[in-house]
Amino acid sequence: MFVSSNRTAENCALILENKPDADYALLDSGNGAKLERYGQIKVVRPEAQAFWQPMRPKSEWQDVDAIFTGDTNEEGAGRWNFPKKQLPETWPMSWDGIRYHGRFTSFRHVGVFPEQAAHWRFMEDKIRTRVKDGGQFRVLNLFGYTGLASLVAARAGAHVTHVDASKKAIGWARENQELAGLTEKPIRWICEDAVRFCEREERRGNFYDGILLDPPAYGRGPKGEVWQLFEHLPHMLDLVRSLTNDKSSFVVLTAYAIRSSFFAMHEIMQEKFGDASGMLESGELVLKTEDSDRRLSTSMFSRWVGK
Repeated sequence: MFVSSNRTAENCALILENKPDADYALLDSGNGAKLERYGQIKVVRPEAQAFWQPMRPKSEWQDVDAIFTGDTNEEGAGRWNFPKKQLPETWPMSWDGIRYHGRFTSFRHVGVFPEQAAHWRFMEDKIRTRVKDGGQFRVLNLFGYTGLASLVAARAGAHVTHVDASKKAIGWARENQELAGLTEKPIRWICEDAVRFCEREERRGNFYDGILLDPPAYGRGPKGEVWQLFEHLPHMLDLVRSLTNDKSSFVVLTAYAIRSSFFAMHEIMQEKFGDASGMLESGELVLKTEDSDRRLSTSMFSRWVGK
C-alpha cells in the first residue's frame, strides 16, 4: 500500500481467492478448459486462460454430467452435451445457504460466477456492520444478471436496486429470489439500460451506499442501446461517482473477457474516485483448484472502499 500526492490510498496487485467448498469447486483446468463441480453436478467448459496441462487423468474429465462445445468466446453460442443422461435445462444450486437456479445456457454460463463470492463476503460485512448500528444500506447492482449478488445483499439487510437490460435475466433473478425464500426482502428488479438508469438517478439526486457493476465487453439494451466497454465505461463511472457521497461504503467494478489488465481498471477508477477519501483496491479474482495449489484467474477488478 502506498499514498501519493492527490491520490487516494492504493492497494494494487490484490489477489482475491475463492476456495472450493460443498457448493462449488474448480476440480482441474488445462488445455483451454476447466473441470468444475456445482453441488453434485460436474461440468467441463472452455477456459482460454488455462493453457497449461491438466493434472487429473483424462478419465475424470470424461466422467462428467455436461460438456459445453462450440464457440469459446463470450459472444459465440454453442451447445451442451450430456454424456451420462439428459439433464433438465434448470436445476437447483446454492451458495452459502442461498438457493438459486442453475441453467445450461447457450453461452456456456450456468447462472453464477463463483469467484465473485470474494466480493459478496466483503459486501455482506459492510452491510451488516451498518445495519447493526441502526443504519440503512442501499445497494445498486448494475448489470446484475441472475441476481446472486442482489440476494446476498438483501439477506444481509440492504435495500437493493437490481438493473439488467435483459428481460430474460430479470425473470431468472426473480425465480432465484423465490427459490431462495427471500421474496419479502426489498429488491427492485429493473429491466433497463444501465447507463440510462444511472443518468436518471443522477438527475433525481439519488445516492447509494454500495454499487456493484459487472459490465460485459459488449451488450445491447432493451431498446437497442449498444454497450462497448472501452468506449462507454468512462461515462458509466462518471455516473456511478455522482451516485456516491461521503457516506457511501464501496464501489466494485469487475471485468471479464477483455484485452486489458487490472491496472488499466485501477487507473480509470483512480481517475474517477481519486478525490474521494478511502482506499482503492485492484487486482484479480482467482479460483483455487481442489487438492492443488494451482489457481485460475477468471477476471480483474477494482474497488473503492470508503472510510
